[in-house]
Amino acid sequence: MSGDSEILRIMEVVLTAEIFNQNPQLDINDLTPACRDIFSITTSADIKRPVHVSDGLIKRSLAISDAHQIMSANPFVAYEEFGQRIRITALEPAAQWFLKQGGKPIIEKNPALAFFFENNDSTGIDYRNVRAKNPPFEDTKASLDAHVSKLIGEDEKLRSALDLVILLAPEEVEQQMEDLVCTPQQTAIINKIQLAVNHREFLHRHRIHEVGKLLFVGPPGTGKTSLALAMSRTMHMPVLEVRLSMVTSQYLGETSKNIDRIFELAKKLAPSILFIDEFDFVAKSRVADDHGAMKRAVNALLKNIDKINLVKNNVLLIGATNHPQLLDEAAWRRFDEVVEFSLPNEEMRKNILMKVTSSLRCTLDYQQLASRTDGFSGSDLRMLIKEALLSSLMANRKTIGPEDIEKGINIVKNRDAIRHLTWI
Repeated sequence: MSGDSEILRIMEVVLTAEIFNQNPQLDINDLTPACRDIFSITTSADIKRPVHVSDGLIKRSLAISDAHQIMSANPFVAYEEFGQRIRITALEPAAQWFLKQGGKPIIEKNPALAFFFENNDSTGIDYRNVRAKNPPFEDTKASLDAHVSKLIGEDEKLRSALDLVILLAPEEVEQQMEDLVCTPQQTAIINKIQLAVNHREFLHRHRIHEVGKLLFVGPPGTGKTSLALAMSRTMHMPVLEVRLSMVTSQYLGETSKNIDRIFELAKKLAPSILFIDEFDFVAKSRVADDHGAMKRAVNALLKNIDKINLVKNNVLLIGATNHPQLLDEAAWRRFDEVVEFSLPNEEMRKNILMKVTSSLRCTLDYQQLASRTDGFSGSDLRMLIKEALLSSLMANRKTIGPEDIEKGINIVKNRDAIRHLTWI
C-alpha cells in the first residue's frame, strides 16, 4: 500500500468524524461500513456524539499502524496524547486539501463526505445518490444479530427455530442480481415484487393481500436458490432458508411447533424472505407417510403459508421444488405466482458463460461453446469453467484455452453419466 493511499484513507476517517459530529441530522447510514466499525457503532442507538478516531481504532479496522505519525506533516490534523485521538483542526481547508490530493473517488462512496461536498460546484457530488449506494446498516450481520438477540431475549422458544434455518443478512449473501442471467418472466416477477414492497400501504388499504408467495419450479442447477438469495441483497431483506427434510427429520413430535416458530421468526424479523427449499417434500409426506405427527406438521406448514403474506407481514415467501408434478392442488394453490426455471437456451448459455468468465482471461468462442452445451444447466456451465480454469493452472497458465474447455465439458458430461447409472 502506498503512503499516499494510507494518508487519504486516514484523512477520510478523521474528516468523516468531524463532519458527522458537526451535523446531527446525519445518521448511521451516512457512515461507510468501515467508519461504523472505527467509531464502534453497532446499532442506531450506539450513536453518541462526538465520535472519536484513535491510532488503535485505525490499526484495528484499516490495518494501518501509527496513523498519527503518518499524518504528522499535515497542517490540518492534530494529535492529542491524552486518549491518543486524531482530529481535524480546520474543517474547510482540510476538506479542500483532501479533494486536491485525489479524494473525489472516496467522497463518491462516503455519504458523510458527500453531504459536506454536495454544494461544492467543482465536484458534482450528489449526496442522495451516494447515500443510496452505501450499504445500509440494516443489511449488516451486526444489525441482524442484534435483532435476533433481542427477539430471543423476549421469547426463548424462538431459539429452536434458529436451529432449523440458515439465517443470512443481505451483506452475507454472495449471489448478486447482476451476476445472474434471468428470463423475462423471472425479471418481471422481481419487478412486480419490488413494486408491491414499495406500495405496501396502498395495497393494504385496498385489501389486496395475496401478493408475494412465489413457487420456483425447475430442474436442479437452474438458479432457483441463487435468485432467492440474490433478491435478499436487492430488496435489503434477511433470508431464512429452510429445508423441509431437515425440519421434519428431527424431533418429529416437535415438528409442528417448530414450523410455527419458523414462520413467527420470519414475521418478527420482517422485512424478510422465507425461502423453503425441497417443497415437494410436503407432497411426499402427505402421500407416503401416514404418521399422525407428520400429517400434523404438513398441515401446520400449509396453514402458516395461508396466514403469511408480503402486504400484511412484510415477508416474501418463496418455495422451491425440482418436482412440481408431485405437488397436489392443496400445496399448489398456496402460491400466487409460479416461476419457471428451465434449462437455459443457447443465448442464455452464452450470457452465463460470459458472466462467469468476465474476470478471467479466455481464448474461446462463446457462441460455439453455447451451441455445444445444449442440456447444460447454469450450474453445469459454472462447473465447466471452474474445471477449465483448474486445468489451465495445472499447466502453469492463467489463460483458459480450448484444451481446458474440452476437459471441463468432459468432466461435466462424465458426472451426468455417472448420475444416471443403474447399480442394481
